[in-house]
Amino acid sequence: MTRSFLLAGVALAMLAPCLAMPRLSAARAEDHPIHADIPAKSATGGFDFTPQQKISDGTVTVRGQKIAYQAVAGTLIVHPRDWDDAAPEKKAKPEEEPVAAMFYVAYFKKGAASTARPITFVYNGGPGSATVWLHMGAFGPRRIVTADDTHTAAAPYKLIDNDDSLLDVTDLVFIDAPGTGFGRLGGKDKDKAFYGTDPDAWAFTDFIAQFLGRYRRYNSPKYLYGESYGTTRSAIVANMLKQDKEIDLNGVMLLSQILDYDNSIDRPQNNPSVDQPYVLALPSFAATAWYHHKLPQQPADLKAFLHEVEHFALTDYTSALQEGTAISDARFNDIAARLHTYTGLPVDYIKHANLRVNGGEFEKTLMGDEDTDTGRLDSRFSGISIDPLSQRPFYDPMDSSMGSAYLSTFNDYARDVLHYGGESPTGAYEEYKVSAHSIGAWSFTHEQPDSPHSNRGLPNVLPDLAMAIKENPLLKVQLNQGYFDLGTPYFEGVFEMRHLPIPRKLAGNVEIHQYMSGHMVYAHAPALKELHDNAADFIRRTDNLPG
Repeated sequence: MTRSFLLAGVALAMLAPCLAMPRLSAARAEDHPIHADIPAKSATGGFDFTPQQKISDGTVTVRGQKIAYQAVAGTLIVHPRDWDDAAPEKKAKPEEEPVAAMFYVAYFKKGAASTARPITFVYNGGPGSATVWLHMGAFGPRRIVTADDTHTAAAPYKLIDNDDSLLDVTDLVFIDAPGTGFGRLGGKDKDKAFYGTDPDAWAFTDFIAQFLGRYRRYNSPKYLYGESYGTTRSAIVANMLKQDKEIDLNGVMLLSQILDYDNSIDRPQNNPSVDQPYVLALPSFAATAWYHHKLPQQPADLKAFLHEVEHFALTDYTSALQEGTAISDARFNDIAARLHTYTGLPVDYIKHANLRVNGGEFEKTLMGDEDTDTGRLDSRFSGISIDPLSQRPFYDPMDSSMGSAYLSTFNDYARDVLHYGGESPTGAYEEYKVSAHSIGAWSFTHEQPDSPHSNRGLPNVLPDLAMAIKENPLLKVQLNQGYFDLGTPYFEGVFEMRHLPIPRKLAGNVEIHQYMSGHMVYAHAPALKELHDNAADFIRRTDNLPG
């Protein structure tokens, strides 16, 4: 199953691996901004590709503040970028046009005027993942409780009021990617129309623009919050919103970033002569070895230790790798010994790897003869090896430990609280799809802005985010990262932010925070509190609201 946190790196590994919406009042200051339900599905059978919504009410207390909110669960309908809404029949029969019903859950604070209330669009990655993870693990009004760094016990699972919801500072829209959640795809060539880096980004851009118009939120402070592949998406969407829709954002928040896929540590051996992934992953290898007490000498201060490793990675390690086969025996042996000091891996193993250990090899080797693999997305986790002799793990222990809790709990929450997702018109069970299973069909080619012939097999969206910042020099970016993330190593994100093609005077537009957690930073409760506080502070500093 491709979950939200199986984003960019795993994707590469696997590839090489007519109903009308109700009108809203202009100010949206009344207690019930949305006035009526729209039926969830057509009464005539089959999936109904028209906008849907179901409305419910609730309250949550965040940091001592009681917040009454209205929840809207529903779908909006999007089409490919070249679709002509005035004359779709010119290209194909209307029923053959590719179409996506994108599922979302929005939370609006009651009694707040739209111009006085920020709105944040939140999504996970995959690519092709639903957003149940950020919704029910991080910022929604209810949160699933899971074990910190071990397998979560089977049902019944615990759902609690979320003291770390971002509803204290912003309205929230959790968007499921095309083909996931309770949304569906239809029409001819539907996979090609939506399963790709640029088609996916356009679908989200179109969705956001529609949402702003439908719910009268164009004049609200606006934010994106993407995790994992969602950070890749955010870089493109931020620029598309500006270029295609003339929408300026107040801020973009990135969680567990990958913007340049050439930096992935998953399969760097497939790109020989490019050694940067090994350099950028080394600090995360060191943090993981520190966590599991596998270092020859255990430092007391993790942050000071990682600062030392980062310096070594950018200097001696980088220069040694650049020498290639010209490196002297003495220098080769010295670098291998220092890598052992920083990673805990055996010196002989490091030498056999030619000083270049990829992510899967590290996860497989660190624990020694314990027949145990560390997690990829959160290396605090570990699990029993399926095949102790394999070169890389067959599964991710963190992935396996949490998936059931999230999917089981959200299925009940959607039906019992949001009143969405019962039986379909045909009487069949309506499935909430956590994944589109689209990775085999996904096109990673990306056309960079102002470069019409720049289609690449692996995306690099640094130019997209840079253009969004240069055209809107007030746009702020917040990067959040876990030290124990081997899927998108934290130093990779730091390196990418330092190499955004923007003037040095705009470098201050970017802020970076790190946490004692993994890819899903919010899986560690103390880190979730920090994540909330940093995001809330970021929004307050950039929302341009009085006071």
